Amino acid sequence: MKNEFYDDLSASLAEALAIAKGDAKPSRQFSYDVPDIKAIRTKTGLSQQQFADKLNISSRTLQNWEQGTRHPTGASITLMRLLDKQPDLIGLA
Repeated sequence: MKNEFYDDLSASLAEALAIAKGDAKPSRQFSYDVPDIKAIRTKTGLSQQQFADKLNISSRTLQNWEQGTRHPTGASITLMRLLDKQPDLIGLA
């Protein structure tokens, strides 16, 4: 049983190395479009500080997102997509 685990792990590492070198293609890839954070925030009518406070993130993180030096990931992207479609989900109240 232990050799089977080692063999599987070794094969996985060899495959990962081949993909990293460009010798093999990954079985699947994930991609997503980065939303326009500034346009979304503008739709809400909130300032950078207000928007950051509502999302419980630092205003610097928001600035990085808006300037494109950093990008939201995971749940943050989903939230931005929701706010893009329904900016009234987040408000001054």
